[in-house]
Amino acid sequence: MRFSTLEELKELCMAESLTIGQLMVKEQALETGKSESQVIEQMAAYYEVMKEAVRKGLQEDTTSRSGLTGKDAQRVVTYMDSSVPSLGAEACTALAYALAVSEVNASMGRIIATPTAGSCGIIPGVFVSTQERFHWEDLHMVYGLFAAGAIGYVIANNSFVSGAEGGCQAEVGSAIGMAAGALTELRGGSPEQSVHAVGLALKNSLGLICDPVGGLVEIPCIVRNGFGAVTALAASDMALAGVRSVIPSDEVIEVMLEVGSAMPEKHRETAKGGLAQTPTGRKIMNQLYGKGGQS
Repeated sequence: MRFSTLEELKELCMAESLTIGQLMVKEQALETGKSESQVIEQMAAYYEVMKEAVRKGLQEDTTSRSGLTGKDAQRVVTYMDSSVPSLGAEACTALAYALAVSEVNASMGRIIATPTAGSCGIIPGVFVSTQERFHWEDLHMVYGLFAAGAIGYVIANNSFVSGAEGGCQAEVGSAIGMAAGALTELRGGSPEQSVHAVGLALKNSLGLICDPVGGLVEIPCIVRNGFGAVTALAASDMALAGVRSVIPSDEVIEVMLEVGSAMPEKHRETAKGGLAQTPTGRKIMNQLYGKGGQS
């Protein structure tokens, strides 16, 4: 790739009069040796999987093998049908769709890791809900996924996207940043605004620990995906309104690396701290694995 930072990505887009998604299509084609149409076709197939995961999460039984989670997305939709959500229908729909995909993951369904399985609901939740709302074509969404991919590429190469390395800020936080930046572009924002959206989103996720109860990607992972979708919408709106990330987004990514590196091991996907070690968390662990702990 010709860029390693968000600033370089922005400058390339401005110099070549391209959106982030358009630039990333060209970069991906050069990187893989495939034609631009081939890489677009592959990403379009990934988007179909995302849409299918949303549908399954809303219509099928998503009870996980542990029995700890499932059907919360459907509960949110039922609530929306019978009441006025405080978030408003649009944000609540994104939340429900994000929960749906995460529940499909927890029930061993097929998802796209964006950037990880633990954060798989955020981008589909944001993308599918906004596509329905604004009546965008699939190709528009595919270019948005390339924009998200470019942002994720920078984060992964300058910080973390793994909860085991950098905590949940690295998984859910990165996905929120990717979704916020991409949505900003989908809605007509400039590359500069998209980059600001990333910084705004990541700043709100710094320090988020990874503390899965029972070591499963269920509690609190699934609800964090729902909250993450809403945060991405908020960060995008801020950027489109002209709110700037005073700390440059690349520096925010560096801070995520610093914070994740300093995070205790018990707060990095080991289930040895945080919510996993509350009295209820330990009780669930014993029920799942017996007194001996996690298998």
